[in-house]
Amino acid sequence: MKAIVLHGIQEPLMMSEVPIPALRPDEALVRVKAAAFNRRDWWIRQGKYGGLKFPIVLGSDGAGIAEQVGAHHHSSWIGREVIINPSLAWGESEAFQGQAFQILGLPQDGTFAEYVRVPVANLHEKPAHLSFEEAAALPLGGLTAYRALFSRAALKAGERVLVAGVGGGVATFALQWAAHAGAAVYVTSGTAAKIEKAVTIGAKDGALYTDDNWRQQLQEKAGGFDVIVDSALGEGFAQHLDLANPGGRIVFFGGTAGNIPALNARKIFWKQLSLLGTTMGSPADFADMLAFVNQHGIKPVIDSIYPLEDAERALRLMDNSAQFGKIVLRIA
Repeated sequence: MKAIVLHGIQEPLMMSEVPIPALRPDEALVRVKAAAFNRRDWWIRQGKYGGLKFPIVLGSDGAGIAEQVGAHHHSSWIGREVIINPSLAWGESEAFQGQAFQILGLPQDGTFAEYVRVPVANLHEKPAHLSFEEAAALPLGGLTAYRALFSRAALKAGERVLVAGVGGGVATFALQWAAHAGAAVYVTSGTAAKIEKAVTIGAKDGALYTDDNWRQQLQEKAGGFDVIVDSALGEGFAQHLDLANPGGRIVFFGGTAGNIPALNARKIFWKQLSLLGTTMGSPADFADMLAFVNQHGIKPVIDSIYPLEDAERALRLMDNSAQFGKIVLRIA
């Protein structure tokens, strides 16, 4: 089969012929129709991700058709249009992932290929209102945002939400999820164009985090926030303590801008704030996310679609974070 293979740190993504993976009894072989990039793929290529191994077929997000199963009792999946949950071996607790937890696309080969091997338990019926490209854009980013907002921050309708760094996949999903849940959503971004785009998909307003007074701008526009979603950390994270309403929840994942700076703990305990870390999501989170998408007829925001052979060119869009929404590969 054709696959996009990464052979080492800072190496280009290369089209290669690789064997079709063999199946264990609890696994399925999916003919991938579309896949999507995540920032994770970019960090792996930079060599700044744990558990690196090469060669590797990247890709955590995918949708396609189940073609084979490893055991007859799973045969009802054959021929069905599916979306893949890339959160592998989550574990027994809803509160946290277990020690065996992995994300599809490292260390196990991922979706940037004509076929991918996944556990049958990670197959879900593709939402009927989504194309394969739209469905492929959904899994990792959508799951991360859903757990952050609902399982961790317990978002309620009518609350005010700040999504930091809109334009990236997870942040854009957080905007969509919060808006459809009845929240008033505000955003930050590095460009006015991204804020304008965010308003078209549900944001009330926003501020440029490159402005020295971005916190004051948001306070004037929104007052304060009940939930703040942050995927970058860095020095700006300290401003969230002032932006949060009493009883507010600050939920975060990733750390592209650095670590959490020194914080004034008095603001945290006096305002009864909660700082909540989160990673990916459980099988229940994924099922709930799909139900939410189906209920509201939501479509992921797609920045661009490339053929499989242009995977290297597609990944380079992330070099300057120029995209708004997901970058998708059309495979078949």
